[in-house]
Amino acid sequence: MRYDLVIFDNDGVLVDSEPLSNRLLAAYLTELGHPTTYEDSLRDYMGAAMHRVHDLVLERTGQRLPADFDDTFHQRVFAAFRQDLEAVPGAVGVLEKLAADGVAYCVASSGSHERIRVGHRKTGLDRWFGDERIFSSEDVGRGKPAPDLFLYAAKRMGVAPGRCVVVEDSPLGVQAAVAAGMDVYGFTAMTPAERLAGATGLFGDMGELGDLLV
Repeated sequence: MRYDLVIFDNDGVLVDSEPLSNRLLAAYLTELGHPTTYEDSLRDYMGAAMHRVHDLVLERTGQRLPADFDDTFHQRVFAAFRQDLEAVPGAVGVLEKLAADGVAYCVASSGSHERIRVGHRKTGLDRWFGDERIFSSEDVGRGKPAPDLFLYAAKRMGVAPGRCVVVEDSPLGVQAAVAAGMDVYGFTAMTPAERLAGATGLFGDMGELGDLLV
Protein backbone atom coordinates (compact mmCIF):
# COMPACT_ATOMS: atom_id res chain seq x y z
CA MET A 1 0.00 0.00 0.00
CA ARG A 2 1.27 3.46 -0.86
CA TYR A 3 0.55 5.82 2.01
CA ASP A 4 -0.37 9.49 1.72
CA LEU A 5 1.37 10.46 4.96
CA VAL A 6 4.24 8.99 6.96
CA ILE A 7 4.19 10.05 10.62
CA PHE A 8 7.50 9.61 12.41
CA ASP A 9 8.02 9.36 16.11
CA ASN A 10 11.10 11.41 16.97
CA ASP A 11 13.07 10.00 19.88
CA GLY A 12 14.69 6.72 18.89
CA VAL A 13 13.33 6.87 15.33
CA LEU A 14 14.80 10.07 13.88
CA VAL A 15 17.27 11.01 16.61
CA ASP A 16 19.20 8.54 18.76
CA SER A 17 18.09 10.18 21.99
CA GLU A 18 16.60 7.35 24.02
CA PRO A 19 19.88 6.16 25.62
CA LEU A 20 20.83 9.71 26.59
CA SER A 21 17.47 10.80 27.95
CA ASN A 22 16.62 7.59 29.77
CA ARG A 23 19.98 7.44 31.55
CA LEU A 24 19.46 11.02 32.68
CA LEU A 25 15.86 10.36 33.73
CA ALA A 26 16.82 7.28 35.74
CA ALA A 27 19.65 9.17 37.44
CA TYR A 28 17.46 12.16 38.28
CA LEU A 29 14.62 10.06 39.71
CA THR A 30 17.13 8.11 41.79
CA GLU A 31 18.67 11.37 42.98
CA LEU A 32 15.21 12.45 44.18
CA GLY A 33 14.73 9.27 46.19
CA HIS A 34 12.89 7.16 43.61
CA PRO A 35 15.43 4.43 42.70
CA THR A 36 15.20 3.84 38.95
CA THR A 37 17.51 1.90 36.65
CA TYR A 38 18.10 2.66 33.00
CA GLU A 39 16.14 -0.49 32.15
CA ASP A 40 13.27 0.66 34.38
CA SER A 41 13.17 3.99 32.57
CA LEU A 42 13.06 2.36 29.14
CA ARG A 43 10.28 0.02 30.23
CA ASP A 44 8.10 2.59 31.96
CA TYR A 45 8.72 5.88 30.19
CA MET A 46 10.11 5.33 26.69
CA GLY A 47 7.80 7.04 24.20
CA ALA A 48 5.74 8.75 26.89
CA ALA A 49 5.01 12.37 27.62
CA MET A 50 6.37 13.84 30.84
CA HIS A 51 3.04 13.63 32.64
CA ARG A 52 3.44 9.83 32.69
CA VAL A 53 6.56 10.17 34.84
CA HIS A 54 4.67 12.31 37.34
CA ASP A 55 1.63 10.01 37.28
CA LEU A 56 3.59 6.78 37.85
CA VAL A 57 5.74 8.19 40.63
CA LEU A 58 2.65 9.52 42.41
CA GLU A 59 0.80 6.23 41.91
CA ARG A 60 3.69 4.13 43.21
CA THR A 61 4.94 6.27 46.07
CA GLY A 62 2.19 8.72 46.95
CA GLN A 63 4.73 11.52 46.47
CA ARG A 64 4.72 14.30 43.92
CA LEU A 65 7.82 15.22 41.98
CA PRO A 66 9.18 18.75 42.51
CA ALA A 67 7.45 21.59 40.68
CA ASP A 68 10.63 22.30 38.71
CA PHE A 69 11.20 18.65 37.77
CA ASP A 70 10.45 19.08 34.07
CA ASP A 71 12.56 22.21 33.71
CA THR A 72 15.56 20.69 35.49
CA PHE A 73 15.32 17.45 33.54
CA HIS A 74 15.04 19.24 30.21
CA GLN A 75 18.04 21.42 31.00
CA ARG A 76 20.10 18.28 31.56
CA VAL A 77 18.74 16.57 28.46
CA PHE A 78 19.27 19.56 26.18
CA ALA A 79 22.86 19.94 27.39
CA ALA A 80 23.49 16.27 26.56
CA PHE A 81 21.77 16.63 23.19
CA ARG A 82 23.88 19.63 22.20
CA GLN A 83 27.02 17.68 22.98
CA ASP A 84 26.33 14.08 21.96
CA LEU A 85 23.08 13.63 20.01
CA GLU A 86 23.21 12.04 16.56
CA ALA A 87 20.59 11.17 13.95
CA VAL A 88 19.50 7.56 13.75
CA PRO A 89 21.60 5.93 11.01
CA GLY A 90 19.58 5.74 7.81
CA ALA A 91 16.97 8.32 8.83
CA VAL A 92 18.17 10.94 6.35
CA GLY A 93 18.08 8.40 3.54
CA VAL A 94 14.43 7.62 4.30
CA LEU A 95 13.54 11.32 4.31
CA GLU A 96 15.37 11.84 1.02
CA LYS A 97 13.41 9.00 -0.58
CA LEU A 98 10.05 10.29 0.68
CA ALA A 99 10.82 13.77 -0.61
CA ALA A 100 11.94 12.41 -3.96
CA ASP A 101 8.77 10.32 -4.26
CA GLY A 102 6.51 13.22 -3.25
CA VAL A 103 5.18 11.47 -0.14
CA ALA A 104 4.12 13.75 2.71
CA TYR A 105 5.72 13.20 6.11
CA CYS A 106 5.80 14.78 9.55
CA VAL A 107 6.93 14.09 13.10
CA ALA A 108 4.56 13.49 16.02
CA SER A 109 6.43 13.19 19.30
CA SER A 110 5.68 12.89 22.99
CA GLY A 111 8.51 15.36 23.50
CA SER A 112 8.04 19.11 23.67
CA HIS A 113 8.48 21.37 20.65
CA GLU A 114 11.68 22.66 22.21
CA ARG A 115 13.06 19.15 22.69
CA ILE A 116 12.30 18.28 19.07
CA ARG A 117 13.95 21.43 17.76
CA VAL A 118 17.07 21.15 19.92
CA GLY A 119 17.59 17.62 18.64
CA HIS A 120 16.92 18.49 15.04
CA ARG A 121 19.28 21.46 15.06
CA LYS A 122 22.10 19.35 16.51
CA THR A 123 21.63 16.52 14.00
CA GLY A 124 20.85 18.62 10.92
CA LEU A 125 17.33 17.21 10.63
CA ASP A 126 15.90 20.72 10.93
CA ARG A 127 16.32 21.10 7.16
CA TRP A 128 13.64 18.40 6.74
CA PHE A 129 11.13 19.62 9.31
CA GLY A 130 9.63 23.08 9.23
CA ASP A 131 6.96 24.23 11.67
CA GLU A 132 4.21 22.74 9.53
CA ARG A 133 5.68 19.23 9.91
CA ILE A 134 6.22 19.18 13.71
CA PHE A 135 3.57 18.01 16.18
CA SER A 136 4.04 17.46 19.91
CA SER A 137 2.03 16.05 22.78
CA GLU A 138 1.96 19.69 23.93
CA ASP A 139 -0.55 20.27 21.11
CA VAL A 140 -3.16 17.82 22.42
CA GLY A 141 -4.79 16.94 25.70
CA ARG A 142 -3.44 13.41 26.06
CA GLY A 143 -0.15 11.84 25.06
CA LYS A 144 0.51 8.31 23.80
CA PRO A 145 -0.97 5.67 24.16
CA ALA A 146 -4.02 7.83 23.43
CA PRO A 147 -4.49 8.33 19.66
CA ASP A 148 -4.98 12.10 19.97
CA LEU A 149 -1.54 13.18 18.77
CA PHE A 150 -1.53 11.05 15.63
CA LEU A 151 -5.10 12.04 14.76
CA TYR A 152 -4.20 15.70 15.27
CA ALA A 153 -1.15 15.39 13.01
CA ALA A 154 -3.18 13.68 10.29
CA LYS A 155 -5.89 16.34 10.46
CA ARG A 156 -3.37 19.17 10.28
CA MET A 157 -1.65 17.50 7.33
CA GLY A 158 -5.02 16.97 5.59
CA VAL A 159 -4.83 13.18 5.35
CA ALA A 160 -7.41 10.62 6.49
CA PRO A 161 -6.15 8.31 9.29
CA GLY A 162 -6.58 5.23 7.13
CA ARG A 163 -4.10 6.66 4.60
CA CYS A 164 -1.40 7.25 7.23
CA VAL A 165 1.40 5.05 8.49
CA VAL A 166 3.27 5.63 11.74
CA VAL A 167 6.91 4.73 12.41
CA GLU A 168 7.39 3.98 16.12
CA ASP A 169 9.84 2.33 18.48
CA SER A 170 7.84 2.22 21.73
CA PRO A 171 4.92 0.08 22.90
CA LEU A 172 2.99 3.23 23.85
CA GLY A 173 3.46 4.63 20.36
CA VAL A 174 2.33 1.43 18.67
CA GLN A 175 -0.77 1.37 20.86
CA ALA A 176 -1.53 4.98 19.97
CA ALA A 177 -1.19 4.35 16.23
CA VAL A 178 -3.44 1.28 16.37
CA ALA A 179 -6.01 3.25 18.36
CA ALA A 180 -5.87 5.96 15.68
CA GLY A 181 -6.73 3.41 12.99
CA MET A 182 -3.34 3.74 11.31
CA ASP A 183 -0.83 1.18 10.12
CA VAL A 184 2.35 1.24 12.18
CA TYR A 185 5.83 -0.14 11.60
CA GLY A 186 7.77 -0.96 14.74
CA PHE A 187 11.49 -0.15 14.85
CA THR A 188 13.24 -2.83 16.89
CA ALA A 189 16.71 -1.28 17.19
CA MET A 190 16.18 -0.72 20.93
CA THR A 191 12.86 -2.39 21.68
CA PRO A 192 12.38 -6.17 21.59
CA ALA A 193 9.98 -7.19 18.85
CA GLU A 194 7.59 -8.85 21.30
CA ARG A 195 7.02 -5.52 23.06
CA LEU A 196 5.76 -4.00 19.81
CA ALA A 197 2.92 -6.47 19.41
CA GLY A 198 0.14 -5.08 17.27
CA ALA A 199 2.44 -3.40 14.77
CA THR A 200 1.66 -3.87 11.07
CA GLY A 201 5.27 -4.91 10.54
CA LEU A 202 8.68 -4.77 12.22
CA PHE A 203 12.11 -3.70 11.05
CA GLY A 204 15.49 -3.47 12.74
CA ASP A 205 17.45 -1.25 10.38
CA MET A 206 16.23 2.12 9.15
CA GLY A 207 17.50 1.22 5.70
CA GLU A 208 14.72 -1.38 5.50
CA LEU A 209 11.93 1.12 6.03
CA GLY A 210 11.79 2.47 2.49
CA ASP A 211 10.75 -0.91 1.11
CA LEU A 212 7.95 -1.19 3.67
CA LEU A 213 6.40 2.11 2.68
CA VAL A 214 5.80 1.34 -1.00
